[in-house]
Amino acid sequence: MAIILNIIGIMILLGGLYLVSSNKKNVKKKMILKALIIQFVVAFLLVKFPLGRLALEKVSDGVTSILNYGAQGLTFIFGSLENAGAPTGFIFGIQVLGNIIFISALVAALYYLGVLGAIVKVIGGIIGKTLGTSNVESFVAVANVFLGQTESPILVSKYLDRMTESEIMLVLISGMGSMSATVLMGYTAMGIPMQNLLIAGALVPLGSIIVSKLILPEISQEVVTTSDDSLESSECAAAAVIEEVKMDNKGDNANLISAISQGANEGLQMALGIGASLIAIISLVALVNGILGVVGLSLEQILSYIFAPIGLFMGIGTEHMLTAGQLLGSKLILNEFVAFGELGKILNTLDYRTGLMLSISLAGFANISSMGICISGISVFCPDKRGILSKLAFRGMIGGFCVSLLSSLIVGLIIAI
Repeated sequence: MAIILNIIGIMILLGGLYLVSSNKKNVKKKMILKALIIQFVVAFLLVKFPLGRLALEKVSDGVTSILNYGAQGLTFIFGSLENAGAPTGFIFGIQVLGNIIFISALVAALYYLGVLGAIVKVIGGIIGKTLGTSNVESFVAVANVFLGQTESPILVSKYLDRMTESEIMLVLISGMGSMSATVLMGYTAMGIPMQNLLIAGALVPLGSIIVSKLILPEISQEVVTTSDDSLESSECAAAAVIEEVKMDNKGDNANLISAISQGANEGLQMALGIGASLIAIISLVALVNGILGVVGLSLEQILSYIFAPIGLFMGIGTEHMLTAGQLLGSKLILNEFVAFGELGKILNTLDYRTGLMLSISLAGFANISSMGICISGISVFCPDKRGILSKLAFRGMIGGFCVSLLSSLIVGLIIAI
């Protein structure tokens, strides 16, 4: 039954995206099908193929070990936190949010040295040649395996003002459908296995391309060419102009130390922002629940029923359907930290398939507040595109939500077979 529900869920998701497409006749069905097949292959290698699972386990251990080095800096500043008196054994604001500073500095260093850029360029080039996507959007999609919604566009910031609406949509969707390496430790501290997060991240590029090219496909030259063959639409012209992409990994930094310093400062701002958001959101949810409690309701109950149909078509069993609905609603309406916090409390009570599917479906920045973050963060590089970003932001958020959901459905189907 789970297999049938998963298949129906995938069909409904892809069919729904096609129905709301801005230009159905330009949807490249062969490209979508090819990307979907590759997505299944990648998911199979990661969750079912023995060597793939072994490699994932080793990578997971390696990433966890690297991220744990952030504790050295925290211990130097704050001392040992083992006996800090916190009931849970750690202080979230220091061990989790504080570690973001280290990860942000590390990512900035790898970015400056060109390590991330090289990986992104190789994988992005392979995806671009295989699927026919432009270099700039392929690179951004792959960059979101490591970077966040406002970080990955930096790789191609000088090309943003010449990108088509379809390419900008992919930037938004891949950004909101992805996670940043800087927050992975925060999720694992909440009880989410690193392997689950790595699987979710690995599926972002192809999923983003599938979803974005269904919602807003590129206008082909044949369709937009005017009676004068020398005149082409601005979208086609822009796509041609940025055929060759050279990523600027140095930015405004004079040297590696400057890059690390900038990364640390950005990490501090991110940690403060996440902490402030969590304080505000959790407090406001408590306020709303206090008001709804008068009539015997809670926000969690309302969200669970609204999003329960998604849980049903994930094929995770009726006993977890409302839980899935609640978590997905919390992720979309509030943010993924709140949703992961709730999932972490119950993950040990769930079977492997259900836990993995829910972990993947919650991975990503697709929530209401992210729309404003993307508009303000990306428009810094291309102020002229602010209007377009504002116009596309809502569909980008829904698209990002669908990226995680599609990955979850594919993984769930592979496990169930």
